[in-house]
Amino acid sequence: MTVVVGTAGHIDHGKTTLLRALTGIDADRLPEERRRGMTIDVGYAHLTLPDGSELDFVDVPGHDRLVGNMLVGAGEIDAAMLVVAADDGPRAQTLEHLALLSALGLRHGIAVVTKIDVAGEARTALVVGEIAALLAGTSLRGSPVLAVSSTSGEGIDALRVALVELRDRVLGPGAGADPGVGVGGPGPGLGAAPPRSRLAIDRVFAVKGRGEVVTGTLRGGPLAAGAMLRLVPGDRVVRVREIQVHGAAVTSAVAGRTALNVSGESRASLHRGVVLTDDPAVMASDRWLVQLETAWPDRTRARVHLGTAAADGTLSRSGRDALDLPDGSAGAIVRLAAPLAVAAGDRLVLRRLTGSDRIVGGVVLDGSPARGVARRRQTPDRVWALAATLALGETAAIEAARLDLHGALPGGNGTARVSVAPDVGSAVDEALLSAARPGDAAAGAGGAGAGSNSLTRMRAVATRALRRLTGLDRTSASVAGTAAIDRLVADGRLIRKGAEVRLPGAASTSSPAADPMLQASMDRLEAALDVPAPPPLAAAARAAGCPPAGVRELERSGRIVVLEPDLAYAMSAYRALVAQALALAAREPLTPATLRDATGTSRKYVMAILEDLDRRAILRRTPDGHVPGPRAPQTG
Repeated sequence: MTVVVGTAGHIDHGKTTLLRALTGIDADRLPEERRRGMTIDVGYAHLTLPDGSELDFVDVPGHDRLVGNMLVGAGEIDAAMLVVAADDGPRAQTLEHLALLSALGLRHGIAVVTKIDVAGEARTALVVGEIAALLAGTSLRGSPVLAVSSTSGEGIDALRVALVELRDRVLGPGAGADPGVGVGGPGPGLGAAPPRSRLAIDRVFAVKGRGEVVTGTLRGGPLAAGAMLRLVPGDRVVRVREIQVHGAAVTSAVAGRTALNVSGESRASLHRGVVLTDDPAVMASDRWLVQLETAWPDRTRARVHLGTAAADGTLSRSGRDALDLPDGSAGAIVRLAAPLAVAAGDRLVLRRLTGSDRIVGGVVLDGSPARGVARRRQTPDRVWALAATLALGETAAIEAARLDLHGALPGGNGTARVSVAPDVGSAVDEALLSAARPGDAAAGAGGAGAGSNSLTRMRAVATRALRRLTGLDRTSASVAGTAAIDRLVADGRLIRKGAEVRLPGAASTSSPAADPMLQASMDRLEAALDVPAPPPLAAAARAAGCPPAGVRELERSGRIVVLEPDLAYAMSAYRALVAQALALAAREPLTPATLRDATGTSRKYVMAILEDLDRRAILRRTPDGHVPGPRAPQTG
């Protein structure tokens, strides 16, 4: 990976001039910047080191009215280079930039005192001491302080040596988050590389004959030309046509400054703050559960910065959102004026324009916090457990902590698995077992009828219990309820025969659905529909001797899925076809002809499947074909 170093410091302290002396590149790329002699927007440069490796530099503006642009650059860096002019000393933006870097959790840096040829030795020594004292109160404490002249070159060689050491500190062991708590260091979104690729756009421009180009700092795994990436927010898909690093075309890129030539979207959809990613954990959200280094009052308004994006936000610290955590940090809900791309573990900065405590840093704990009745589970203990597991970066522990916080989590669509917290699962099991006891009053209260044990009614008991405990939508609760019944059957705590569910040892009911002849006809119909191109439903039912009541019971119990009045699949066949369609759509936009050829069927069948998947947002239709939709199952 290439380490990305961001400049910081007061206006006119020589940040851009220092980069020019180091790299030979003028990071002021805009004509207005060169005319006025000041950095207005984020600029970029790179330095080739003696061993052939490279450092990327992000040059940020120092004017107080351009702090938003400064955070665009600082939000995607690995280390900081604080620049202070010897003749001027620390000024307002020196202090604010240091506070912002500390809020971002940056622990690796270097301080450079410039213009020593103007200030003289005595003044330079004084400023060096002041800077060392300032650093001691921030996350950059202990960083080296060097003195240079960008015009005469004095100290530049020593600075290059120090930059190599800085790179080694960033890449060496323990360069990730501070142990113990998320606000102590960069979370998985910025500091520790996630397994998927992620690039937050900071620039967009068009190249004649090539189309749209975006630039940013690539995070996570390597990215290859030809890859398909999601735009977040927007959930659209683009194809990476070409990759450039430092102006040279490459077949793949690793972490660092990267330019991507993309196709599939107009420039209007590509702008600063949008994230390109293949990471399913990155989502668009305007409501986050966060952990802040210090507590701010309820309803505080602030500018929220994450990566290269920013939006106005309001802090909620009342009721269940007033979370005081064991280490002195604070949990809260942040509501944004517009959704931003976010993943658990991302660092954020809140900045308000007034007040003595204007800047606070934190970590996003959950980009989709619980709503409704599930908010009752939002306790300080559960939130603290999630924060601690995020800091450690153990995926299984993070998933378990988030599940405990929510109670239940859908897997992404109506047929996917729904995860249920252990305590919720136990409560649902007890509701089902109670409903299966003949004459049990609790069964009647649950709406299933005393002693009732039909599969449909038992599923209703489980669905109601899950919605009452977790606030799951009806479809997801039904899926989880069916899974709970199946688990109790597998454990021998319930017996299921056809559409009948009962306790072990209990007598079978006289329900028509339990008729052995009816069950046999239902089994024959299900087998007839368990093919990629099933016969018409009415004809198959006649051939199997299955009456309408049996067809309805097959559909209610999830053994078949009816797409059209005379087109149905056995659930096992349909799941296989859906998995095949999703795998094809993940590689490139899926056309009906491609799915027809892959399944060996006809347009009649594939159009019904594609329309069903589009309707449920598992796929999304585009001019080029169908691509994974917002409710596609998350894999990998």
